Amino acid sequence: MILAAVLALTWLARRLNWNEPVTLVAGGCLVGLTPDFHGFRLPPDVVLLLFLPPLLYWESLGTSLREVRRNVRGIVLLATGLVLATATAVAAVGHALGLSWSLAFVLGAVVAPTDATAVAAVARGLPRRIRTVLHTESLINDGTALALYAVLVGVAAEGRVFTWHGVTLRLLLAYGGGIAIGAVCAAAAVALRVRMRDRAVVSTLGVLTPFATYLPAQAAGASGVLAVVTCGLVISQAGPRLGSAGIRVQTTGFWEVSTFILNSALFVLVGIQTPALVTASGAGTLGHRITTAAVVSAVVIATRLIWLYSVPYLIRALDRRPVQRTLRYGARRRFPLAWSGVRGAVSLAAALAVPTTKDDGGPLAGHGLVVFTAVAVILVTLVLQGATMPAVVRWAGLRDDPGERAEERRAHRQIATAALEALPHHADLLGTPPHSADAVRRELRQYAARDQDTGTVAGRDVRAELELRRALVAVERRALVRLRDRRSIDDAVLHRLQSVLDSEEVRIDLSMSALPERRERARGTGTAGGPDAPGGAGDL
Repeated sequence: MILAAVLALTWLARRLNWNEPVTLVAGGCLVGLTPDFHGFRLPPDVVLLLFLPPLLYWESLGTSLREVRRNVRGIVLLATGLVLATATAVAAVGHALGLSWSLAFVLGAVVAPTDATAVAAVARGLPRRIRTVLHTESLINDGTALALYAVLVGVAAEGRVFTWHGVTLRLLLAYGGGIAIGAVCAAAAVALRVRMRDRAVVSTLGVLTPFATYLPAQAAGASGVLAVVTCGLVISQAGPRLGSAGIRVQTTGFWEVSTFILNSALFVLVGIQTPALVTASGAGTLGHRITTAAVVSAVVIATRLIWLYSVPYLIRALDRRPVQRTLRYGARRRFPLAWSGVRGAVSLAAALAVPTTKDDGGPLAGHGLVVFTAVAVILVTLVLQGATMPAVVRWAGLRDDPGERAEERRAHRQIATAALEALPHHADLLGTPPHSADAVRRELRQYAARDQDTGTVAGRDVRAELELRRALVAVERRALVRLRDRRSIDDAVLHRLQSVLDSEEVRIDLSMSALPERRERARGTGTAGGPDAPGGAGDL
């Protein structure tokens, strides 16, 4: 039923050019009104364990570490400072509207983080820098908010004494422990991957990696979110030196389909639960609930706007370095960044995980209001901000980053040049006939001039040309990785061009498998490796 709803709603949204997250949530609400799903609630642990690790892992694999380094100060301020500011502002308003201070702060922690899935959906079409900041902020701020949430729930339900000292220690443990565990798990995954050649085994390892990282971190009291993000970032740097084209094509296809299903299903599930949560009893009068939800939603949106139109200008006054001036955005171009604070499933899971009773057995007054308000904030930000984001981007005059395309064209030329320089050596090594080497040379020159693949190699000795072309694909891949390591290109460009090279290598392997076997082996070491030989860029 859920998958059918995902398929139908996604098709409808794309057919009518509607906002996909909004369409999925709205469709989920309609499903939630049916008798079969009346009162349906997804256990919070399912969201935090089943959905969150793989989604964060896949998103972090595609994150540009170079762009993260360039914008690390802004990202850290958004992922920590803005989370704390939002939680505090919401707590003040929540207390004024009748919640206890402890539960008001819980509500603040629940609605403070942006949602990686929702942000990824609304950030399409934004320039690379803004997209990277939003993307990385949403990956990291979950860890900040959930660590703060764990402390505050203990205060509200267990009667612990709240101290900023305790919160600070908890955040340090969450960040330090999460990063350390993530790095260790990434190193272990890479070490295992080096020893594996079977596609099914490698794919299984890739599926298990985010869960094997998240669970130990959570068990140790660290942030499972930060552990998974760290693991993904480390593997994204090591991956291009591992694996084969066939493995990468297979695993990339798997992750694209599975994350699409998980992302879409998550939006539908949020919608399905909404009717029951909105009509739940014990959350006060309807008027009071609506007032609280409206005010808190406004505070959440306003806090982000105020932060992004005050803190950066304070930093400008303190940091006058010329290099920082090149990174500045004007007020109008900054607005899409300030308008992208969309909340999602993590906030819902955290709200549903708030205990209904205290440790002494008494009811936790205000629990229903916290859940109702969290659902309202999710819906308001998704509908209001998510649906209007395309218009905001047009108004701000933002377009795709031309520098990213320029990097891609430059990388095209440089890897083709590297292949041309290596061609004589590999032609001699493989015993390629001169006319076949000339055919490949012409193809590479055309490839470098046009910045695009020129198609299947044709010639009298097809196998010789294919063997040589396959060896040169490996040269191009190594040149591409060197460009990334020197920070001449970012990871997004690497992944796109790597995909082109992988497709070319798979095509060559298929073409070679259809040819009759040679009766005599070429002199030298033979081909550059089989379909599953190491030497490519493997995203685990």
